Amino acid sequence: MLEFYVNVIVGGLLLGAVYALLATGLNVIFGVMRMVNFAHGEMVVVGMYVGYGLWAWTGAPALVAAPVAALLLFVMGYLFQRFVANRFVEAPQHMQFILYIAIALVITGLHAVFFGPDPRGIQSDASFEVYQLGMVRFDAVRTQAALASLVLIAALWAWFRYSLTGKAIEAAAENRVGGQAIGIRIPHLFALTAGLGFACAGAAGALVAPMFDVQPYLGGEFTLVAFIIVIVGGLASLPGALVGGLLIGLAEALAATVVAPSMKSLFSYGLLVLVILLRPQGLFGKVEG
Repeated sequence: MLEFYVNVIVGGLLLGAVYALLATGLNVIFGVMRMVNFAHGEMVVVGMYVGYGLWAWTGAPALVAAPVAALLLFVMGYLFQRFVANRFVEAPQHMQFILYIAIALVITGLHAVFFGPDPRGIQSDASFEVYQLGMVRFDAVRTQAALASLVLIAALWAWFRYSLTGKAIEAAAENRVGGQAIGIRIPHLFALTAGLGFACAGAAGALVAPMFDVQPYLGGEFTLVAFIIVIVGGLASLPGALVGGLLIGLAEALAATVVAPSMKSLFSYGLLVLVILLRPQGLFGKVEG
């Protein structure tokens, strides 16, 4: 029995690492521009279709599809922010919400038109591989996806912390007017930020594609998961997105095992309510004064 639950916990944490990458994209966009991307889950689904398409055409694994999906979504995010969303940065929040909800509906509709409503699953040799370490069994697909997600999160954190462009983005987030005064190209940096956020979603989608059958209507589910994670971990906090993702992955795994698979979101919502009651700013969030 102990071995069973240990493996359930390990599986939940591995999926939680991919969830963390998914939520990091949402957190980056909000942290810099204070815009809430309600189409974030749809970007994940785009990444899933990229992963499925590359596997179906070439047999490429998720680790190969992830950078392709990230690059594609980065370009989409940059162009969308530069030519459309930048006009809404100073707009009232309800207008921003309508913009992203409309984008989400358009993307879902396009998926349904081009790919149909039927689920499409990836079945590769890696789907049946397991790494054994004592009594703990690591699913190969989840382990590879988790390690790739952690590497990408660490690379993004280091880029923001140490690169000149990353510091400029943080400066623009702290004081937009001051950044403009010293010559920072705010529209370009905002577009770059959106590209990074979309790229995280695309990479997460490609990595998670072997674990979930891809279909056009998964976007809302992934958006909800991302929102729960960033609220639990703390808005605009990269460490919060990581810890929140691990907690939600663990909560889903335990709920599916202890209660029922159909109730896997039960513990996640319970954790969300608990955090809101005890620490409204999230585990790593800051109280805005």
